[in-house]
Amino acid sequence: MNYFISDLHLGHKNVLKFDNRPFINIEEHDKTIIDNWNSKVNDNDDVYVLGDISWHNATKTIEIFKQLKGRIHLIQGNHDNRILKNKELYNLFVEVVDYKELKIDNEISVVLCHYPMPCFKNHYYDWVHLYGHVHNSFEENMIQHFRYEMGALYDKPCHMYNVGAMMKYMDYTPRTLEEIIRREQNK
Repeated sequence: MNYFISDLHLGHKNVLKFDNRPFINIEEHDKTIIDNWNSKVNDNDDVYVLGDISWHNATKTIEIFKQLKGRIHLIQGNHDNRILKNKELYNLFVEVVDYKELKIDNEISVVLCHYPMPCFKNHYYDWVHLYGHVHNSFEENMIQHFRYEMGALYDKPCHMYNVGAMMKYMDYTPRTLEEIIRREQNK
């Protein structure tokens, strides 16, 4: 099974306020992400994390990631470069890339990137783009407006989905593509 999530921001106290994340403190935040992850993901599953993993130091981040089930792929975010200089942490990931194209069940093609790309590869041909970075902000509103205009004005559906942990339909839990699409449409 393939799962997706972005913007974990483990250890990032300021993100609690920035995103209105519903946690008393960062320890509760991090524990919730770990518990949700491990209740959903099995050891043989692939989890694609679309960047911004942690504000903890490398030692604490390694400790957390060693607790997480599954084979973890990292699509780098803007806050990951510093911490990934630690080779032990870097080597915990199946791969570390800036961009990835993925075929799911030989049917659905997906573009993975930390950053939203309104004109992603084959967006006219029902490919799907998963992204993070913009949180639940005015930038996300701009992306949603673009999606709306693509369909309403140009009759070209735009299958872009924000998989940031803080999105209501993500609920701090890695999700399958099917869950993301269904939950986002019912938000």
